[in-house]
Amino acid sequence: MRKSLIAAAAVAMLSSGLVQAPALAQTAAVSEWRAVAPENLLVIDTDKGRILVELTPLAAPNHVERVRTLANQGFYDGLKFHRVIPDFMAQTGDPLGTGAGGSELPDLKGEFSFRRGRDAGFVAVPNAGEGVTGLVGTLPVRTQPDAQMMITSDFRVDANGLFCPGVMGMARASSPDSANSQFYLMTGRNDTLNANYTAFGRIVSGLDVVRTLKSGSEAEDGNVTDPDVMTRVRMASVMPEGERPQVRVMDPRSAAFAETIEATRTEKGAAFNICDIQPVAEVTGG
Repeated sequence: MRKSLIAAAAVAMLSSGLVQAPALAQTAAVSEWRAVAPENLLVIDTDKGRILVELTPLAAPNHVERVRTLANQGFYDGLKFHRVIPDFMAQTGDPLGTGAGGSELPDLKGEFSFRRGRDAGFVAVPNAGEGVTGLVGTLPVRTQPDAQMMITSDFRVDANGLFCPGVMGMARASSPDSANSQFYLMTGRNDTLNANYTAFGRIVSGLDVVRTLKSGSEAEDGNVTDPDVMTRVRMASVMPEGERPQVRVMDPRSAAFAETIEATRTEKGAAFNICDIQPVAEVTGG
């Protein structure tokens, strides 16, 4: 099926066991918070509730720009979550509602990895998975170590987003350069997508909403017969000020977020993985 991700039989998930650390969120100093830029805040209103996604232009600038453009055109309004697999993902963005459609804009080349410099604000989370793993903003990534920057011509290293719960990815057909309008929101972890699909954002509020969307049967590869819909999708930057949500997230470089990481590590024990770390966010307005 065009725009399909992978067969449901290939899905292997971990229980998220996420720790939001609300007490830490309440006591963290204002300086430990970062405001999400309105031009990077995707507001998805659904018949089940609101989902807020922080887009990460550094990871995939062309994919971010495509979603911004389509959202602000109203392209996504009324489109269905046509393919939903519990503990994996919810897929949408197809005007046909079948998984075979797209926009009139040209397909995008895959942006499965990106070049990271010291200015990216990468925060390493030791012993959280294979290789060097951590966060760029709210996006979980695997990357080469900073020391490698000294021997590269651009003083940057390769990095790629990891498909953890809450991550936003772009659907495509078998060609790596066939993404267009369809995207999916992860509800579980799936390592088989890493470096094979474009990851370009992370849910900062509303992951619980995604997990309540109607799901399809395993026999039908998650295709939903009576799907939920996106009622309105816009970038926060174009919304009237009185309707615009404001979001701030705890900076992963802060001491308070470090405590969140350690609390999660203690809870998960030897099974601890970067995917166990969720953004700590506060939402006001809207």
